[in-house]
Amino acid sequence: MSAMAPRKIGPVLATFVVANNMIGSGFFLLPSTLARSGGVTALSWLLCTLLAVMLGGAFARLARHHPGLESPDDYVRPSLGRDVSFLATTLYWISSWIGNNAIAVAAFGYLVILLPINDTPGVRLAGQVLLIWLMFALNLMGPRPIARFQSLCVVLGLLPVAVVLTAGWAYFDTGVYRAAWNVSGTSDLSVVLGSLAPIFWAFIGLETGAMVAGVVEDPDRNVPRATLGGIVIAGLVYLVSSVLMMGIVPASELAASGAPFALVAGQMFGAWAVPVIAAAAALKATGTLGGWMLVTGESGARAAQRGFLPALFGRLRSNGSAGTGLFVIALSMSALATLTLSPTVAEQFETLIEMVVILVVMAYAAAGLSLLLGTRQRSPTQRERVLGMGALVACGLLVYSTPGKTLVGGLVIALLALAAYRGFGRRPPPAAG
Repeated sequence: MSAMAPRKIGPVLATFVVANNMIGSGFFLLPSTLARSGGVTALSWLLCTLLAVMLGGAFARLARHHPGLESPDDYVRPSLGRDVSFLATTLYWISSWIGNNAIAVAAFGYLVILLPINDTPGVRLAGQVLLIWLMFALNLMGPRPIARFQSLCVVLGLLPVAVVLTAGWAYFDTGVYRAAWNVSGTSDLSVVLGSLAPIFWAFIGLETGAMVAGVVEDPDRNVPRATLGGIVIAGLVYLVSSVLMMGIVPASELAASGAPFALVAGQMFGAWAVPVIAAAAALKATGTLGGWMLVTGESGARAAQRGFLPALFGRLRSNGSAGTGLFVIALSMSALATLTLSPTVAEQFETLIEMVVILVVMAYAAAGLSLLLGTRQRSPTQRERVLGMGALVACGLLVYSTPGKTLVGGLVIALLALAAYRGFGRRPPPAAG
């Protein structure tokens, strides 16, 4: 008697998987970062949602041609060759563990409210490093404990925040929002375009619908629906929360806060609500950190198995955890936490997410090019050329929005990685079959 095939997920569940992967630390800390510019960033949210839809359309199309998609190497190498595939795969991996630092910043920004300690740069650094190593230790126990921990954090973490988002409109003050429309000292257009890079952090994860195409029912129809639906849901949640919070608390107070949701809850319900929301947000962000560390370990293992990273990243323990690779990643994250330490939580968060976005955009540009050019065996259709070009236009706008210093840093990382790969890289593994 043959075993039953595992049940696949439908379009609604797949949509919420995509949306949940995007609603993370940006939800809890981006309001502080954006309050330094003002409510005009609501227009940036709308534009960024459109750019994410353009990129999501490209990934959904790629999933049709690569139903077993699990790494950028799967779709980049057939179109652009092994060197570009190495860059796309490796830069995506590097961006994931740099992004983990931003999640740790957000988590401890809320956690410090609950502890009897002062919020100083030294305390924040110690707290971020401690969170990194705690999540490393949890990951050593294997994927299942991490998955359970993350599920618990999602439920307990988002419920109190949902209360703030629904009840908050009774406290919304149009005068406060109008006063905070543009506090940057520059034009509205300049703020809208300049805010795209930090805002796009919220949409990283839009490609996950394509990455899980193999477990989705009727993927040709449902992966595009899940990808675009998830992006729109996440975009609306972020837009609503950003507008709401800037209409309750003055922009200057919001910008100075390391825990904006807790600040808004205190304004609405009183002092008792601050620790409740802080605990919920810290729990959700910590769960996200644990989950993304798992993703980083697994993507590093796949990259090592394809010859893109040193073999130590591909070593898996008996329980499935990438112990050695994760140890190196945790060390690197601890060093990066020290290097990016800033006077405020919002400034450190912004520095990290801009680094992540430029690295991810390079990987996304490779996806757009892959769709635009096709392969030797398959020429692109007209629709695929349009989708590929749209993805490249979206990447171009995000590059334009990135500060010059961050852009140069991203290019240096890419060139150093490619030089190391060409100089010291292992021979490609033999082709399967």
